Amino acid sequence: MIVSFTGAQSTGKTTLLNHLVDKNPYVTFVEEVTRRVKRLYDVPINEDGGDVTQFLIMADHLQNLFSKDKSDVTVFDRCAVDGVVYTRWLQLQGMVSDEVYGACCRVYDAVIDQYDVIFYTDPADVELVDDGERSVDEGFRNDIIKLFNDKLEGLDNVVVLSGTVEERLNTVKKTVEGLGKDIII
Repeated sequence: MIVSFTGAQSTGKTTLLNHLVDKNPYVTFVEEVTRRVKRLYDVPINEDGGDVTQFLIMADHLQNLFSKDKSDVTVFDRCAVDGVVYTRWLQLQGMVSDEVYGACCRVYDAVIDQYDVIFYTDPADVELVDDGERSVDEGFRNDIIKLFNDKLEGLDNVVVLSGTVEERLNTVKKTVEGLGKDIII
């Protein structure tokens, strides 16, 4: 089973994953792609990204999906939805070419059905906090939220997480159990 968290920056994805990691040693957890790409390749991210950054991010999403190192339950901190949403924002700003955006969309179209469930973290319940890597620009975040809402509309495998951390974790548990797997919260 492949599970992913998705959503704009500072909406609680990593907080939820941190609660799950220690209690679920049989689950493979995959760290957030964008930060890993930044560390590995020293490329700009967020509103400073460009063609190379977005190609690297989408390639990492592909590698995560097709890695042989997954367990029966694998949980990603972000997925191809994130890659295509942020690439779209950059394309609208003229920082990513139409060709790169088109390539990212083709990757997204080819893999979106690989995710059994995508948990979208509702931004309404979480304030924007500076962690030293994420963007703290409210306008950028609001643009990204709108693009996420547009992209996720109509997808059958999306579950919205809202409320407190505990309420969100309970939704994760119920959803995963509904798909025949166990996860400890």
